Amino acid sequence: MRIVKGMSGTGRIVRAAAVALLALTGVLITACAPEPDAAGPTTPATTGIPTPTPTPVPIADFPFGPSQSTTPLPSDCESILTGDILATLEGIPVNAPGMGGGIRPDSSRVCVWADPGASMTRLVTVVGYAPEREARDALYLLGVDDGYLCYEPEDGLRCEKTWEDGPLGLPEGRTVYWRDGVAIDTQYANLAPQGYTAAIVDALWG
Repeated sequence: MRIVKGMSGTGRIVRAAAVALLALTGVLITACAPEPDAAGPTTPATTGIPTPTPTPVPIADFPFGPSQSTTPLPSDCESILTGDILATLEGIPVNAPGMGGGIRPDSSRVCVWADPGASMTRLVTVVGYAPEREARDALYLLGVDDGYLCYEPEDGLRCEKTWEDGPLGLPEGRTVYWRDGVAIDTQYANLAPQGYTAAIVDALWG
């Protein structure tokens, strides 16, 4: 008869204790491991908001250049407007970087009231010297060829026209005023404060 030696009672107790200890260690390790949500905040992915790219506002040509005039040009874009008109333009940047505003080499002042993120809304005024003959010829062509309404208010010449453009039919227009060798050329889209050109005329010759 073959005799198989088994574990003694003491051996079985030691083995059971070892198994229990390993199980307890596993529980403790598991308990110490942080849950995925409790591992601390993670840095969220940066979602960049696209910044509008400023582009110069298109400005129609007018014969600005040296002329005989006794009228000084304005030093800035705000001083030639009334408080009411400035209140209408509140919140709209003037001469934002990259929009084409400022002083030209011929000394003309370019005032661009427009937000780089709102390309369909703008108000652009160029105030500068314009020789009489060239200016009168340009105004004549606006009236004859382009259908502008031209008349002679306050010792000056004025031509103006409004129209609708684009799929939304937004109002656009242009007003050109010339006097004493100075032209005020305003071109706008969806932004035309009442009395705007008249305010500039008063500021320069009032």
